[in-house]
Amino acid sequence: MGIYSVELYLQVRLACADGMSQRAAAKRFNVSRDTVRKMLSFSSPPGYRRQSVPQRPKLDGFVAIIDGWLEGDRSVPRKQRHTAKRVFDRLRTEHGFTGGYTIIKDYIREREQRSREMFVPLAHPAGDAQADFGEALVEIGGVEQKAYFFALDLPHSDACYVRAYPAAVAEAWVDGHVHAFAFFGAVPRSIVYDNDRCLVAKILPDGTRQRATLFSAFLSHYVIRDRYARPGKGNEKGNVEGLVGYCRRNFMVPIPKFPTWEAFNLWLEEQCRKRQQDKVRGQSETIGERLERDLAAMQPLPATPFEACDQKGGRVSSQSLVRYRTNDYSVPVAWGHQEVWIRAYVDEVVIGCRSEVIARHPRCYAREEVVFAPLHYLPLIEQKINAFDQAAPLQGWDLPEAFTTLQRLMEGRMRKHGRREYVQVLRLLETFTLADLQAAVEQAIDLGAIGFDAVKHLVLCRIERVPPRLDLDVYPFLPRTTVEKTFARAYLSLLSDRQEAA
Repeated sequence: MGIYSVELYLQVRLACADGMSQRAAAKRFNVSRDTVRKMLSFSSPPGYRRQSVPQRPKLDGFVAIIDGWLEGDRSVPRKQRHTAKRVFDRLRTEHGFTGGYTIIKDYIREREQRSREMFVPLAHPAGDAQADFGEALVEIGGVEQKAYFFALDLPHSDACYVRAYPAAVAEAWVDGHVHAFAFFGAVPRSIVYDNDRCLVAKILPDGTRQRATLFSAFLSHYVIRDRYARPGKGNEKGNVEGLVGYCRRNFMVPIPKFPTWEAFNLWLEEQCRKRQQDKVRGQSETIGERLERDLAAMQPLPATPFEACDQKGGRVSSQSLVRYRTNDYSVPVAWGHQEVWIRAYVDEVVIGCRSEVIARHPRCYAREEVVFAPLHYLPLIEQKINAFDQAAPLQGWDLPEAFTTLQRLMEGRMRKHGRREYVQVLRLLETFTLADLQAAVEQAIDLGAIGFDAVKHLVLCRIERVPPRLDLDVYPFLPRTTVEKTFARAYLSLLSDRQEAA
């Protein structure tokens, strides 16, 4: 029987209800008597209904082989599993299969449908959270790069917090939590995570997790009960998985462009606040209204936030470098060959010796890079002045043009000694700001007082706001002037000129 409209069903059933025979109805409506009989049995078209399981004689003998291959695929990477085309080719080549590709494709599709997992809807009590990381392209400071954004979701209210980082390292995980707790003003009772290696060092045979050191200290500080999804079971923290996708679609399209990471994160916080005014499908209250119940069930913040940094020990090399995660960071040469401690934050690496901080650097997320601070090496370069031109820490040091002019004048007038005095001028940056020293250098050039002592005197006068009093006799390179003896007749000539002018 073909597919007939509901309207035809109605006409046939009304005609037969008025006494028309099935034979007459079939003739009148141009359908078979079997069709009329079925129309009287169903009030509307029932659709195609299979009467028996389809027979696949060419496939049945190979089903066990196909099932074995597909079961073995569970333990291999997803991109190296059998496709229907690969199964078809192997059956023909290795087992003499003579059937078509379509029956193989249909069987695998039906098998996957039968084996797909079903899930139980979950209720989420107030005060619990889920956390995860996502990825998206962003443009920070004019450079397009990948951002890793931390997302914390409160499933009861659907409130969220999002913060972006240049890398999803352990310090970023912890820093994201610290900022999220400050954003909400409270701490969740428990948080569900996946098994990220930044959090879980090892999954033990009994299923318990051996936590990473930094993460364990963080949980202890805030007294949080951590729970973990089974490996590969993202549905067990489905709310935050959905939040990651929501953020990518709504906050990262088009590609965000911000001058700094901090500006980007302030904007993301504002988007999280605006979202609290929304109503989620199936809810009569806004996210913000339901958030009040979450906050009431959460724990208060501790007296001090957790310090989100990785702590390591190290030793200063003969080149005044300290290594942290494949990258080398400079320290002042005075601390050479000493034991130091390292604190790595998401945006900064701090190096210290005993109770003193000796160096701070922006954190580098590349590999095998060297991060120099030129000031760290100036005392050594002053002693080994012949290394000045090839000193790697000074390469690419972007100083104002006045410094280049001063260097050229010093070297031109005093040669090697002038180069050493120029390094002494640069060392004034250990005490004074670049703006103050630049002004003093420009003033020294204008006065022709080309020397370290003059620059130092001028910058001190600038800081103390007193007029400079330079002894120009100590600068032999200034042009000499001759002052002749004064005679009375010189004044007479001036007086005569004045009378003529009158």
